[in-house]
Amino acid sequence: MLAQDESSACARRGARELLVKALYQWQLAGQSEREIKSQFSSLPEFDRIDKLYFSDLLSIVLNNVKCLDQKIEEHSSRDVRLLDAVSRSVLLLSAAELTQRVDIPRKVVINEAVELAKRYGPKDCFKFINGVLDKLSVNVLDGE
Repeated sequence: MLAQDESSACARRGARELLVKALYQWQLAGQSEREIKSQFSSLPEFDRIDKLYFSDLLSIVLNNVKCLDQKIEEHSSRDVRLLDAVSRSVLLLSAAELTQRVDIPRKVVINEAVELAKRYGPKDCFKFINGVLDKLSVNVLDGE
């Protein structure tokens, strides 16, 4: 059973990684959800991720961008429009997980976001992301 849990966690981690890339691309190229799903589903690594998680969260983010941006700004000292595309992608994904996927523990969401920011974001952006998500997660727990 433990091996299955680890496999599931790896598949979800892979989905988050592709989601950050997809959201980055969406910000730069302005592609539709359908175009993004089509393009990313043709990647070799797509077979190793949690496909349903990828699809669901991509839809959640793209259908709620304004609301998610607002939540991020409420817990940030920066204007979302001025964030680099990687940081915004990580924050959008994680804000969606925190607010829409209550089945995912907040510590997991924040840890995964920090790791993605360290891997793909500008130097030290993970500190900013950690702070924003920590504040957001507390408010979500308080029933914001």
